[in-house]
Amino acid sequence: MRQVSIVGIGQLPVQKVSAQSLCELGATAVHLAMSHAGVDRVDALFAGNMLSDELQNQKHLAALIADEAGLFGVEALQVRAATATGAAALRMAYLAVASGEAELAVAVGAEKMSQGAATPALAKALDARQEVAAGATLISKNAELMQLYMTQHGMPEDGLANFAVNAHQNALTNPNALFHKPISAQDVRESRLIVPPIRLLDCSPICDGAAAVVLAPSQSARAYTNTPVQILASSVATDRFRMADRRSPLALEAAQLSAQKAFHRANITAQDVSLYEVHDAFSIMACLLLEAAGFAAPGHGWRLAAEGEIGLNGRLPIATLGGLKARGHPIGATALYQTAEIVQQLTGQAGPNQVQNAHIGLLQSVGGAAATVLTHLFSI
Repeated sequence: MRQVSIVGIGQLPVQKVSAQSLCELGATAVHLAMSHAGVDRVDALFAGNMLSDELQNQKHLAALIADEAGLFGVEALQVRAATATGAAALRMAYLAVASGEAELAVAVGAEKMSQGAATPALAKALDARQEVAAGATLISKNAELMQLYMTQHGMPEDGLANFAVNAHQNALTNPNALFHKPISAQDVRESRLIVPPIRLLDCSPICDGAAAVVLAPSQSARAYTNTPVQILASSVATDRFRMADRRSPLALEAAQLSAQKAFHRANITAQDVSLYEVHDAFSIMACLLLEAAGFAAPGHGWRLAAEGEIGLNGRLPIATLGGLKARGHPIGATALYQTAEIVQQLTGQAGPNQVQNAHIGLLQSVGGAAATVLTHLFSI
């Protein structure tokens, strides 16, 4: 297997409602990434999208995006892993280049969540017969985790508030972010209850967006950019599908396993990580991922936020350009936004959000109620 690097990135500003169609969003992101890499052709395109069947009545999206982007004739495949779909597209592009099947591959994610009822469609990431039929949604499952965490670890009800505060603060200076408004811990505490104990400001928003990255063999990456970013590891693991069947729902074993695989392959430890683009679709998920990846002991993940350790100048900066909470979470595109943001950080191009001495970036992406977790590690 060859080493693989990112040589081009493209991001569209996340919007509440985009005027572009879904395939236009995807094609625009592809063009931006290819232009950044200085190429007009790739060998393969892997598209991440979760909701087009339900919201746009559209299947076969990868071929449609490739055609819209003027790339007809290339390999074009759609990839899905529920809410970790963007990371799955990245992994497929990585494997295509690493294996030698492609010299240049683009991973693109596009989602237009504003067009239709997103919440019931998102619930399809759960077990249709045993969970959805009983009224479960991704919000209610994360509410169960938050309530269990509070009960087991004695966390105060507002213990997670600073995850959202940090994300909104970091989004202020990200031109691609949906929200450019600071919030306080009091704002989080006073926001509307959605599914107790989860409040509105504990949740990422419904939105539209697209992002893409171009991958090349590391040995030839400098032919495309002076600042290639290497993918040190790409891994994926699964847990028992239903939370009720897990030995310890708060442990997020898929996140633990995929992180351990990635750290082993990259020959590093959690302590070597400079920044962490965490899957903060819900504040409780960010907390649990910090613990699963080895940054905090069980029951202590929330303290990293409460004690200011996750800010840009903290011990472990997370959601450095707003995260899912404030940059936005257009499902299929999310991990590709995060990848592009890690590239910006590692190449010193994150502007006012720049993390000092950023050498290694970690990305974790959660599918469903953490039934699938993908982990990627990056280095300059």
